[in-house]
Amino acid sequence: MDVDLRKLRYFVAVAEELHFGRAAARLHIAQPVLSRQIRAFEQELRAELFVRDRRSTVLTEAGRQLLTDARPLLASAEALHRRVQRAAHGRSTFTIAFMPGIIVTAEARAIAERHPDLSVDVVRTSPRDQADVVREGRADVSYVRLPVDKRGLSLRPLFSEPRVVVLPREHRLAGKESVDLAELVEERLLQDPDVVPEWRDLPNRPSDSDPRPRPVLSSVEEKLEHVAAAAGMVILPLSIATFYTRPDVAHVAVDDLGPNQVCLAWAEDNRSPLVREFVDLAAWQAQAAGRGSAGRDGW
Repeated sequence: MDVDLRKLRYFVAVAEELHFGRAAARLHIAQPVLSRQIRAFEQELRAELFVRDRRSTVLTEAGRQLLTDARPLLASAEALHRRVQRAAHGRSTFTIAFMPGIIVTAEARAIAERHPDLSVDVVRTSPRDQADVVREGRADVSYVRLPVDKRGLSLRPLFSEPRVVVLPREHRLAGKESVDLAELVEERLLQDPDVVPEWRDLPNRPSDSDPRPRPVLSSVEEKLEHVAAAAGMVILPLSIATFYTRPDVAHVAVDDLGPNQVCLAWAEDNRSPLVREFVDLAAWQAQAAGRGSAGRDGW
């Protein structure tokens, strides 16, 4: 059967809100219309997607599976629409997304020199959207830092770099050349501990008894502000820590902390020759800089 993308979008809204009224408001449609569309979708799929009563709306097992598969499918459809619109309007553009601390000037210039009629754009991303920009077609390629949700993506490893701990300048460890993770066992990590599983799984690490809630930090600048205020520590790739140098924080090497892997990502259904050319160019640039990886995932 053909999946109706409009009904799929309606389903995702309800699945994320778990409330038909809020989902209808989000979609700018009437709630009875939304309910009818979901019932029709369930009939088409021959599967119950929600268990609902007057008090709650809960996803069934089939609903949970559909939600997992729906997001990359909708992102792929949106990316296709963006690419077709660019082609239809004669806009020959190539957009490179990059994470903080990663410099893409050489690669952007190189692809522009190879294709003088091409408009090359760059866009800065964050851990939250570094992969979504290519899934949704907002960028052709994206320099991503692992870990990343790989669904719908092709990846080419480029290079890795050390991670460091960032501390307040007056911290007792701030003047050391390097530390071990064990020396950080009692420090307060401002990030989600799952981001640094090596620290999270340290033996004898005390439970987080700090009454202050862990802040939601969406940018490097916010992380450094909290570190400078002695609220805790963060773990960052070395290039980010050196790029955002400031006098009230210090970064220290961590001897037993693994490196951060940087990859180039693109939508797995994007078979543009220009993307392929840029992937090879980026890998060559990484090798020329003496930091490249031999991996060729994706092609």
